[in-house]
Amino acid sequence: MTSLLRDAFREQAEHCEGLGSPFMGRLLRLLADKWPQDTALAEKLDNWSGDIRPMAASLPLRTTGGLHALVLKGMDADLADVYPPNAATDDALWAAVEAALRTHDDWLCGWVDNAPQTNEVRRSAALIAASNLLNDRFGLPMRLSELGASGGLNLMFDQFSLQLQDQTYGASGATVALSPTWTGALPPVSTPDIRDRRGVDLNPLEAASEEGALRLLAYLWPDQSDRMDRTRAAITLQNAEVDRADAIDWLEDRIEQPFDGLHLIYHTVAWQYFPTDVQARGQQIIEDAGAKATPERPLAWLRMEADGNSPGAGLTMRLWPGDQLIDLGRIDFHGRWVDWQGPERLS
Repeated sequence: MTSLLRDAFREQAEHCEGLGSPFMGRLLRLLADKWPQDTALAEKLDNWSGDIRPMAASLPLRTTGGLHALVLKGMDADLADVYPPNAATDDALWAAVEAALRTHDDWLCGWVDNAPQTNEVRRSAALIAASNLLNDRFGLPMRLSELGASGGLNLMFDQFSLQLQDQTYGASGATVALSPTWTGALPPVSTPDIRDRRGVDLNPLEAASEEGALRLLAYLWPDQSDRMDRTRAAITLQNAEVDRADAIDWLEDRIEQPFDGLHLIYHTVAWQYFPTDVQARGQQIIEDAGAKATPERPLAWLRMEADGNSPGAGLTMRLWPGDQLIDLGRIDFHGRWVDWQGPERLS
């Protein structure tokens, strides 16, 4: 294992531990310290071109996602025996992991060709809050366009419920219930009327398919069963289209399609993976469309992205006409908490 790859595994271990997954921290550190060099997977990762770190190609999560997929598919009983909810010593865990790396070497080499894809549905807490804020202001039918939508689970946010203190937002009796730790004022209760929803991804996952569901679940962390349960419930609701395309090419066409109502463009931890020139082009397309917005056809751009600050991700929204930049606060990358700084009402 190259020193860069070892550092990437250790960096990812810190991220996972910080996001409440001690099992992933253990697993990633064992991989960093004990990685078997005599496998095809080891050779493939050592010779990977480009940035391999967690915020780029994310080779550590590709590897651990493949191991988790073996467990979920029932392909390795010995590995399943040392994965949560079972307890195992580090020695027992590593013995099973090393055996899996050797036994399923070819299969894992194929698995890591595709980048990690998750749909963390708890991020929809911010989408529900922002859409209620927008609907309170405009009261118009709404079109959704999600960039980097993966399996499209967060396109269904209006069918989830959000519990904040004694106030419930969203669908009554929803099978996907969100209850993040919330600080700040509560958004207004004003359920949006979503008439059109669609997403885009370079490699969209068909959530209802066996392979698509496996990909979505494998990149969740094995000791976080609540995320697994929530994602399975969200999969049963997903019926929105997610197109296979470059996000900005797709947006350029979609943003010109007439719609009598409010168009909400959003992305959650996706924009940061677009090349810089693509980001610039996307911003220009959105700003050009915003310049044409009217009170009857407003445009909103909601971003949940890493911004170099901490903790968590920044939440911002630009709104046209008028090009208002609205700071909505911050949110945990997995949606466990929200520090809401949004206004009680939009002017």
